[in-house]
Order: sequence, then structure tokens, then C-alpha cells
Amino acid sequence: MKKFLFLASAMLMFALPAANAQKVNTSAELNKLQKADLSLENPKKNIKAATWLAHGKAYTDAYILPTKEIGRGVPVQVLQMNVGEPRAMVEGELQGAPMIVLDYEYVDIYINPTNYLIEGWNQKKDIKENLPEVAIASLTKAYEMDPKMESKIAAVALNLANALMQQGDALNSVGRILDAAKCFETAYRAESIVPSTVANGDNLFNAGMLLTMYASTATGEDALNAFAKGEQLFNEVINTGYADANGHIYYYLFHCYYGQKEKSREEYLPKAKEALLTGIKLFPKNNTILDGLMQFYTAEEGVGDPAELTTMIENSLKDDPTNYDLWFGRGRVYNAIKNFDECIKSFEKCASLRPEAFDANFYMGYFIIEKANDAINALNNNSGISYDEYEAENAKINLIYAEAIPWLEKAHNINPSDVGTIEFLNSLCFRLRDMDGMMDKYNKYHELFLQTR
Repeated sequence: MKKFLFLASAMLMFALPAANAQKVNTSAELNKLQKADLSLENPKKNIKAATWLAHGKAYTDAYILPTKEIGRGVPVQVLQMNVGEPRAMVEGELQGAPMIVLDYEYVDIYINPTNYLIEGWNQKKDIKENLPEVAIASLTKAYEMDPKMESKIAAVALNLANALMQQGDALNSVGRILDAAKCFETAYRAESIVPSTVANGDNLFNAGMLLTMYASTATGEDALNAFAKGEQLFNEVINTGYADANGHIYYYLFHCYYGQKEKSREEYLPKAKEALLTGIKLFPKNNTILDGLMQFYTAEEGVGDPAELTTMIENSLKDDPTNYDLWFGRGRVYNAIKNFDECIKSFEKCASLRPEAFDANFYMGYFIIEKANDAINALNNNSGISYDEYEAENAKINLIYAEAIPWLEKAHNINPSDVGTIEFLNSLCFRLRDMDGMMDKYNKYHELFLQTR
């Protein structure tokens, strides 16, 4: 019943007189394109820049036409008057939100049912394939033949670029990531036709970012090809002097290199490292890049000493001493170089900054255990001590283990369903069962542990 009422109420918004189909005369547009193509075959016409400009404009217009009257925030009544009546209307979703989906010949249009405004669209087909690419080639030829026509060429090229950017945004919102990336890259190519137009580096950045996102979820050759294409676009725009406001381009470039390591570790791991080091030098407060460096250094043996990162982190903390992420990263770096006291100090700071954060309390307990484990390993490797000396040192180490329990218990209270916390508490309390109160704790956590099996 809800579906019926939902669509029935929506139908009231479509009571205005309208045409019976989307107002795109496909055959007429194809005739225009054919006429433009024939003009290039005419030896008297194809030597004129104006002919190539007209050809580029015809292909630009044909690309834009199916979405010409569509835009976010346009009321559905205006859409209906300008575009026509949909072939069908169904319920759907856009990025998880309920929508009314209007089915037109060329596009599906998503209408917000609370205000009846356009939220997005998905173009299903073009009037002809490769329209933007052909338009760009013709406009480029026109400029080569007559640079004095630059302003006229630029006007058409910018019109095309704006349509491509809008289309890229729309396609990304419906999950067509590769198509969206292509739109943003092609928009940059359109902006680059004439020298008076400064191409917007954000377009190549967006294209590269989308390719990186796609590659991170793909496998095999698809992933490698997308990472390689992203690498190409990022380096191209960096070479123009571009960087996004936060410097995230270097983090994405790192992933493009790192994602290709199976091709050649010798080639791509140094490039991945250099991308992050360049990024952190240019954007020292970028915690994402710093986190990438820490993960990279600790995950890949031989690429660098994590101790190099301590200076970077300490300098960043001078400028931002209450930054939770930096303190968290500091702890991870000091753990990697086995400076457990500084590691624990870092997570103690995290816990003071966010007392109710599960991660802060859990990792405080976890790294105390790591410190004790390291001490136990050293003790067990020391064959030159007596039994009594061993037992005395072991008792001291047990006191270190015991320090982890209150932190893990707090983490358990924050997130009772976390199995890892229960497992640690179960094993710790068993180890320390001879201490006062520990047997009761062991019984409690062992019962919870058995429930997770």
C-alpha cells in the first residue's frame, strides 16, 4: 500500500500538459552530424577553420542535448515542461535515499519525493558514440588552422567542458565511477584546446581519484590498468604545478604506485615512497599522508626506517598538540621501532583526548601487552640467569601485563561485542590468575570467550 500511495501522490506532480516523450529528435540530430561530416569531405570547405569549428560545435551540441534541460534542484514541473513526460515512473534509490525514478529515452532522472526536485540522473545512451572526443579533435584542428578564431573556439570548448563536468558528477553519484572519471578527464582535454583557457586541474585530480577508488576494489588487469591510468593523470597535472588544497593528490599517487607493485617491486615501491615523502614535505600537516607513510614503512621491509617518521610527527605535534590522529600515529611508529614506553605514552594521550573511544582504550591495553611480550621474549632468551632470578623477573613482567587489564575492560564496556578484547582479557586473566581478584575476572571473561566460539 505504501508503494501505491507513494507513486500516487507523485503522479499529482505530473498533472501538467506535456509531450509524450523526451524532446530529443534523434534522427534530426544524426542528420545534422552527417551534414557536418560531409562538410569535412568537401575539399573546398575542409581547408577552412570555420568548417572544423562548425563540426566541433555540432558534435558538442549533440552531446549536450539529452541532458540540456536537466540539473540538480530543478523542479519536476519545469523538467516536465522542458523535457516532456517520462515513459514510466518507478520507485528507486540514489546513494541510499529513496527516489522517484523517471524513465526517459536517454536518461533516468531521480526526483526527491519530499520536495520534487531533481537530485541526479543516469544517462543511458548517447545520440552517437564518442561525441566529445570528435568535438575536441575538430576544435583542435580549427585552432591549428586559424589561431585568430581562439575566442569562438574557446566558447564551444568551455560549453563542452562544463557539460562533461556536470555529467561526471552525475555518473559518479549513481556509481558509474569509470565513466565519471572519463568525463572529468575529457573535460580537462576540452579546456586545454586553446592557450587562453587555463585547464582546471581539479578535473584531472577528480579523474585520477575515481580511478584509484575503482582500482582499490577491482582485481587483476582491471586494477593494474586503473592504477596505471591514475598514475598518468596525477603526474600530468602535478607537472603543471597543480596540487589540491590538502595535498591528497600525493596520497592517491602513492596508492597508484603501490597498487602496481606486483608488476615490479623494484620499480614501484621506491616511487610509492617518494610520492609520500614529497607530499609530506609540501603538506606537513596532512595526517593522511603521514598515516600512509607509517603503514608503508611498517608493512614493507627495506623501504625505510620508521624512525625517520618520528621527527616528522614530533614537528607536526608542535603545531597541533591535541591532534588525536597524530598521537595515534606516533604510537604506531614508536611501536614499530620497539620503543614501547613512548608508544604507550602516545596511546595514553589518545585516551585522555577521547576517553570514550574504543580504539584508544583497546590499543592502550594492546601495546602494554606488546611491551610485556617483548620483555618475556628477552627473558626467555637469557640463558645465563638462575631459576630464582627468572621467577623474580617474570613476576615483574606480570605486573606489566596487569596494567593492560583496566584499559581492555574499559574497551570491553565501550564495545562489548568485540571478540578480540574478550580474547585478550580471557588469556591475560588466566595468566595472572594467582593475583588477587584475577580468578573471578578469568571466570567472567572465559564464559564470554566460550560464547564467541
